[in-house]
Amino acid sequence: MALQRQKFAAESRVITTEIVMPNDTNPLHNLMGGHLLHLMDVAAAISARKHSNRVVVTASVDNVSFEHPVKLGSIITLEAQITRSFNSSMEIFVVATGEDFMSGKQLITNKAFLTFVAVDQAGNPIAVPAVVPQTPVEKELYESALRRRQLRLVLAGRMKPEEATELRSIFFKD
Repeated sequence: MALQRQKFAAESRVITTEIVMPNDTNPLHNLMGGHLLHLMDVAAAISARKHSNRVVVTASVDNVSFEHPVKLGSIITLEAQITRSFNSSMEIFVVATGEDFMSGKQLITNKAFLTFVAVDQAGNPIAVPAVVPQTPVEKELYESALRRRQLRLVLAGRMKPEEATELRSIFFKD
């Protein structure tokens, strides 16, 4: 089967919903951060697999913002979608929304960018389809993904700041 060379970003969209149970919470009866990260990682992995049709592994998790706690008994919904792909890597944006079951009030509680790499059966990186953004939000996330990627590579020591052409204005005065 030939690898599709491009796919629409929306084709990778994943929505998962869970209820926050007592075993998922900390002593303050809020969803534990580690459990939330697990849920975000799984949603992002499914999105990356949908895009690549390959086995994927987590390469990085960017800054996860914890904006609001998710209380015991609340519903948590995670929405994940690819923003951009590179050679074998894919950036996935995940948004978590908490919903108070009794009032129905919803709040965005967490956001993060995760990077996954598609691999073959031997664990070697393998090419993935290009992403085609369609909506204005998808286009903005697509355009800004290169800056986030370069920043990740610079922070990991895999790229020199002067090579990060999309970030030059941050690191250097021209």
